[in-house]
Amino acid sequence: MFGATKSHKTESIAFVLVPKFSMSAFTAAVEPLRLANWVSGKPLYEWQVLSMDGLPVTASCHVDVVADEAVGNVDFVPTVAVCSGIDVQGQEDAKLFAWLRRLAARGADIGALCTASHLLARAGLLDGYRCTIHWENLPGFAEEFPHLDVTSDIFEIDRNRFTCSGGTAALDLMLKMIAVQNGYELAAAVSDELIYQRMRDQHDHQRMNLRQRLGIAHPKLLEVIGLMEQNIEQPLSQRALAQQVDLSTRQLERLFQKYLHRTPTRYYLELRLNHARQLLMQTSLSVLSVAVACGFVSASHFSKCYREHFGRTPREERRVPA
Repeated sequence: MFGATKSHKTESIAFVLVPKFSMSAFTAAVEPLRLANWVSGKPLYEWQVLSMDGLPVTASCHVDVVADEAVGNVDFVPTVAVCSGIDVQGQEDAKLFAWLRRLAARGADIGALCTASHLLARAGLLDGYRCTIHWENLPGFAEEFPHLDVTSDIFEIDRNRFTCSGGTAALDLMLKMIAVQNGYELAAAVSDELIYQRMRDQHDHQRMNLRQRLGIAHPKLLEVIGLMEQNIEQPLSQRALAQQVDLSTRQLERLFQKYLHRTPTRYYLELRLNHARQLLMQTSLSVLSVAVACGFVSASHFSKCYREHFGRTPREERRVPA
């Protein structure tokens, strides 16, 4: 897929849609292909939409997309991109996994958009490959597949595997493919048609930096929050945080109250609880394991804090429909 095109053959891509897939990731991947054909005046790309049963697939936004064919009816396609979205951690499909493995054995390029890295990992198709996934799913993905080489980049291309963090990152992935196969000039023209002012490199980070994300600019406060985010499993004391940035604990408290309207301890706790929520919703880890991974000394203390913050226990969280 990402090798330079040596002939004028049309590149064929199959998009496999999984129930509750991300519509933004899917459309961001398809539209650049359509525009590459339109801008060039040539049929550079063709694509088909597959589902497990050949029936329409409902996206996470509750919009149905018509499938061209059932996965089982397609013998071979040179490039496959699986697209999923929410609740992917509970999705297992032996037939899909077997079909993907057969195509991989025959030399197909296999990829994942948004959270579909979960599916490729369960199928054993990411072993030995560098990969990525949406930032919100990174903690749970790393916990479930500790042996994989996972990055926080917006997309990854490693030989005949490609993974993408979702959303507009699928657009960057496809622009990269167009640039490699048909030249940077065409990719830039497609980007221009989409009013997309900067084609991001695969090593760009998914998330905005802390300053942009929080809307604050105080360097020492940002440094402390960065330390908190890096030390979830073994939280640092307020005194240790203050010492790291050459502040007194009182000065640190004043900064948090002024800019974030809460104490450093409260902010740190909320950060750990939000991390815990991601693990609960995206992994099958026990409540105790989640508690330990988020710096709580016991499951009971974790459950108490969780309920006070979210209004439900960790076990109830897992029963809440998406």
